[in-house]
This record gives sequence, structure tokens and C-alpha cells, in this order.
Amino acid sequence: MMALNKKQRLTETISRLKTEYPSSKCSLIYQNPFQLLVATILSAQCTDERVNKVTAILFQKYPDVYSMAKLSRQQIGKEIYSTGFYNNKSRSIKSLSETLIMEYGGKVPRSLEELVKLSGVGRKTANVVLGNAFNIPGITVDTHVTRISNLLGLVETKNAVKIEFQLMEIMDSKNWTQSGHLFIDHGRKVCIARRPQCANCVLIDLCPSAN
Repeated sequence: MMALNKKQRLTETISRLKTEYPSSKCSLIYQNPFQLLVATILSAQCTDERVNKVTAILFQKYPDVYSMAKLSRQQIGKEIYSTGFYNNKSRSIKSLSETLIMEYGGKVPRSLEELVKLSGVGRKTANVVLGNAFNIPGITVDTHVTRISNLLGLVETKNAVKIEFQLMEIMDSKNWTQSGHLFIDHGRKVCIARRPQCANCVLIDLCPSAN
């Protein structure tokens, strides 16, 4: 394994993953910040592919916060049923739609502090919206980022907030948003949970966990 400190290892990791996945980006389909916010909430415990199928119909009918807010929670639930956990998700979407209209003039706020005040929005969802809808850097920590950052020895915790802040300390802010997409692509295609393809991994000489 290459003898590099954590910052050097992470910098080299991102450089290699950019080469491996040159078109890496958010896989959720959206036309505006509100749609990305809703899609990200729906993506919890659901594949992006499934979410995109649901939102293709949902956003055609209800493309903005005003049309969504007119729906009852039950109506939203019927539209998003196949994404799973539809009761909680519909409750969050109904509540945040009303809050955005009443408190933010129908606009999605551009700060993490304001976003996490919305129903169903945590730091992960907030960072997805900030980084992809507003180009405001943020590190999104999902299961792939958690697994790969631990395997690479960049962090030693499963706590998402701690991982976010520890990675921020050793990563150039220009890579914060993109790193999440790269780690997710690599986690889906090569560093797969329970069956990692170490022999095919471009990071094998950087990874202390490689088989």
C-alpha cells in the first residue's frame, strides 16, 4: 500500500475516481430545487431508478411547491407509494411544501441551517440540494460514502455527521459535492457491500482493507 497520510490518500482517491467515472453526477432527475428536495426525500431506502420512475409522473402533474401543497397527505402517499415508507415521506413532503410557501415565499432556502428545519430534511438531504441545485459545496454521507471512507482508513466511525466533518477537514472544498457522486458510483460498481471487487479496483494500492 502507498505510504500516504489521510489527506494525500483522499486527494489521490478522488483523482483516480474522477478518471474512472468522468460523468459522475447526481442520478436523480429534477428540473428545479424543489423537485430535487422531494426526490431526495423519496430516495431514502429506495433506489434512484425507482424514484425517477415515480417522479417522472409526480412532477409532470405537480411540478412546483404550490401544486404539491394543494394535495392531501393521502394523495401524495398514493403517488409515491412504490418508494416505500410512503406515510412518513408524504407527511414530510406535505409539511415542507406548506412551510416553504408560508415562511420562504415558495423558495427552497440556500443554507443548511434553514434546510434542516424542514420536515424530513437532515444534513444528507440538505447537502444534496445545496451541492446540486445551488452549487454550494457539501459532503453527502450515505451508506457508500460511510463504507468506502472507512475501508480506505480515512475515518474510523459510522456516524454520518462525524464522517462529514472529518472528510471536510482533509478534502478540498471544490471536491465536496463531487466526492459523494464518485464514492456512490464506485460503491455501486466495484466496492460493493459484502462482495467488493478488489481485484478490479483502481484504489487497491491505497486501501488498507483490500483483499
